[in-house]
Amino acid sequence: MDLQRKLAILADAAKYDASCASSGTDKRDSRGGSGMGSSGGMGICHSYTPDGRCISLLKILLTNHCQYDCLYCVNRSSSNVPRAKFSVEEVVTLTLDFYRRNCIEGLFLSSGIVKSPDFTMELLVEVARVLRETHDFRGYIHLKTIPDASEDLLRRAGLYADRLSINVELPTDTGLKQLAPEKDTAAIHRSMGRLRLHIDDAKAQRKAAAAVPIRVLPGASTRPARPPRFAPAGQSTQMIVGADGSDDRSILQSSATLYQRFRMRRVYYSAFSPIPDASRALPLQAPPLVREHRLYQADWLMRFYGFDHQEIVDDGTGLLRLDVDPKLAWALAHPERFPVDLNHAPRELLLRVPGLGVGSVDKLVAARRARRLRAEDLSQLKVPTRKVLPFVVVDGHRPSGAMPNGAAIATSPSHPALAQATAAGAPLRTVASAPVPMQMGLF
Repeated sequence: MDLQRKLAILADAAKYDASCASSGTDKRDSRGGSGMGSSGGMGICHSYTPDGRCISLLKILLTNHCQYDCLYCVNRSSSNVPRAKFSVEEVVTLTLDFYRRNCIEGLFLSSGIVKSPDFTMELLVEVARVLRETHDFRGYIHLKTIPDASEDLLRRAGLYADRLSINVELPTDTGLKQLAPEKDTAAIHRSMGRLRLHIDDAKAQRKAAAAVPIRVLPGASTRPARPPRFAPAGQSTQMIVGADGSDDRSILQSSATLYQRFRMRRVYYSAFSPIPDASRALPLQAPPLVREHRLYQADWLMRFYGFDHQEIVDDGTGLLRLDVDPKLAWALAHPERFPVDLNHAPRELLLRVPGLGVGSVDKLVAARRARRLRAEDLSQLKVPTRKVLPFVVVDGHRPSGAMPNGAAIATSPSHPALAQATAAGAPLRTVASAPVPMQMGLF
């Protein structure tokens, strides 16, 4: 099989993996005449599939042969998809060639499991080692690690890669046993814990080395050699949404646990895509992409807005509302918390006002140190007043009447959540049953 055919098969097989962001790593470049590549600037080049999924230009599998038979995976052992396998040299050559053509800024490499987890992991590590040590490649490398691989291989992978990730696959242990019985939640968590320890140890060693006083010795460096870095962009994971019966409450609870126990840099959510010749245990239709979008919004609320996962989904259904974003849904469910006084409320409460992001809140807090805020100041601070004013009190503005409940706002043509739909010509009565928009702003 020629290289182009392999690339077509293995790039297509990798498109279901969503965890390919390049943020958070060390800055490296080749200025000064040594090395090649850079992890700064544009980072990994991304492309977007027609269904809105973000992928990197060179996001490939080492092989799509796999001894596991996970029902949700297109590369499962019982699948009849075309199979291919790169050699280590082929992946290295492709990466360097694409890089020299300015097509990519790095490599995202995953693999099906062949022979054994250690055998597969060793091949992945070897690709990263050759790129780093033989070719002095300084671009971004993200390796997908194998949960059952040995600790020594995980340690070596972290020395060459910017980010490591292990897919938790499904939100619950029950779902994993049902759809991927050969995988083990305990083994996945054990590997995540090992990576966390290595990351923390590397940070501690580098911090201790930086604290050593400058030496003044003839012919010696002023500082001792810095300890090697270990996956400076941290670790991430991904879970599939909609393949099993897990509701959004379970998904967010699982994410909160991963953030707390292993301090994940990111948890990615990937809406299940129906695959050819799928098992009867899988749903026939993909979940709406807006559900994946709402989960990302809820994830943002947990990480940057001080929300607890238990309060984001509290309507008794276990699911996030699809018609409004999670922050607005929370505000509608808690009218007793509003209106919020912009001149006196603490930052934690301001972050819960729909329409106010972290940057907007910081601007408001800084501005009110100089003088009291007025309603007209909001526009100058680039605050979306149509979203914010129904929920706040500020000099020159107070919402009229009692806070509307969720049902009232859901039928109010003047509310920003529905204004866009009605402005587009959709009759108000049909908004609730209209097709769910596929692209929406974060907050």
